[in-house]
Amino acid sequence: TIMVGGEEEAFERARQVFEKMGKNITLVGPNGVGQTTKVANQIVVALTIEAVAEALVFASKAGADPAKVRQALMGGLAASRILEVHGERMVNRTFAPGFRIELHQKDLNLALEGAKALGVALPNTSTTQQLFNSCAANGGAKEDHSALVRALERLAGHEVSE
Repeated sequence: TIMVGGEEEAFERARQVFEKMGKNITLVGPNGVGQTTKVANQIVVALTIEAVAEALVFASKAGADPAKVRQALMGGLAASRILEVHGERMVNRTFAPGFRIELHQKDLNLALEGAKALGVALPNTSTTQQLFNSCAANGGAKEDHSALVRALERLAGHEVSE
């Protein structure tokens, strides 16, 4: 996915280059808005990872098999690429980095700084950033962002897959 900010004419001149790099190419507005869209994407990804982690911690602590819960949720409205990929990482405890927690922290810092400048409240982004901060403080900054589940597991006193 390529999110472009700029003038229509410049976008059209660069389109062939973009098409060699990606498939979903969108001119989202004027200069700078491509970065804004990327940050918005990272908000959605972070909060969805947090929601998947919360659901798996909840279900697992209640006695459900987290792998089967994930499988069941994949057949309903909760289905998502994040539930599919990151939910599996949480269940299987595979936190080798794809996208590191420390990089997601950087992106959420951009979101929170931008929100402050705009006078916009992002309460769930702020909370999710604190969970990432907890992971980093416990040695997980270089782990995959799906390892956010560990912060919730510490709060619950329960690991999703023991």
